[in-house]
Amino acid sequence: MTDFSHLEGQIRECFGRVVYTHKTHEKMADNCATTLRRFKITQIWVSGLTASGAVIAVFFDPVGVKGATAFLSLLTLLISGYMKGFDPGGTAQKHRDAAASIWPIRESYLSLITDLRMNHISYEDAIKRRDELQAKLATIYKAAPQTDSKAYLSAQKALKDNEEYTFSDSEIDCFLPTTLRKDA
Repeated sequence: MTDFSHLEGQIRECFGRVVYTHKTHEKMADNCATTLRRFKITQIWVSGLTASGAVIAVFFDPVGVKGATAFLSLLTLLISGYMKGFDPGGTAQKHRDAAASIWPIRESYLSLITDLRMNHISYEDAIKRRDELQAKLATIYKAAPQTDSKAYLSAQKALKDNEEYTFSDSEIDCFLPTTLRKDA
């Protein structure tokens, strides 16, 4: 019988990295979506204040309101110009797409580890599947947008402290029919 321990150790490392990369892309998408939301809300407020200042200036003609309105109008222009070149919504979608592409690879690594543990796969087939998964990941990583340390730290907290993607037997049992539950 072949000793799979070294190969399994490497595949477990790969699995761990994929789990972190997947979650980091999810967190990066969340961060970009939050940035977009903040910019859009700021844009709405500044536009509203600009419009209010313009209406007040038309009817009451105070000099201070004209200056403030001109400033807010310029600020609106700057925000709009910045948002034209900076697309946090599009970037968020790219990170969501990357995470969605990584998910099946992650699950395939988990299945490969299970097959190794159950001795349901030959050493050669395990190496072949590992190499195929690494090639698929390389293609995905090449097209994926960059993440940052903030997203990584957020992913680390989600995975380690909040135990996202971790379920107790009783939590899983709630989703299963009675006959498939651990306590059945």
